[in-house]
Amino acid sequence: MSERLGPIPPSEMTAEQRAAAQAVIDGPRGALYGPFVPLLHSPELMACTQRLGEYLRYRSAIGTRLTELAILVTSRQWDQQVEWAIHAPIAAQAGIPQAVIDAIAARQAPAGLQPDEQAVYDFCNELHSTRQVSDATWAAAMLQFGEKGVTDLMGINGYYTLLAMVMNGARSAAPPSTATPLAI
Repeated sequence: MSERLGPIPPSEMTAEQRAAAQAVIDGPRGALYGPFVPLLHSPELMACTQRLGEYLRYRSAIGTRLTELAILVTSRQWDQQVEWAIHAPIAAQAGIPQAVIDAIAARQAPAGLQPDEQAVYDFCNELHSTRQVSDATWAAAMLQFGEKGVTDLMGINGYYTLLAMVMNGARSAAPPSTATPLAI
């Protein structure tokens, strides 16, 4: 399958696309890759999306380690190879054990999670699989993260679902990665 919304050569970009691409390049990502390739076909949507993602990925109230765990759960739920290729190595570097990453990849509940990791895993898994969060799961997340953290956690799930939908629909190709591709 070929990409439906592949890279736009710089010589063919509109002024709006060039400005949106430069904003991503100048930000913490440092390059235009992953979901921003198909999103550049709608530069205003890309600009809004990348600003939201910049907060959720780099400054969320739950921190990088737990954000990366939430991204992996979302990526697995959507069978999103690009997100997985990018974020599985980042999650490992951020302190998520490889056994946890492997269990999520295999669609198994990871064993031995720390209490904050368990709260994130349960919340994300439940939100994706049932489209709801039970009172017990909500209470456990609130105990760990408070209202701001739980709000950011919901935002991370929604944001990475948006990106997964964009890349799955556009058939975005996964970049080279040390992560084993997800079995679909």
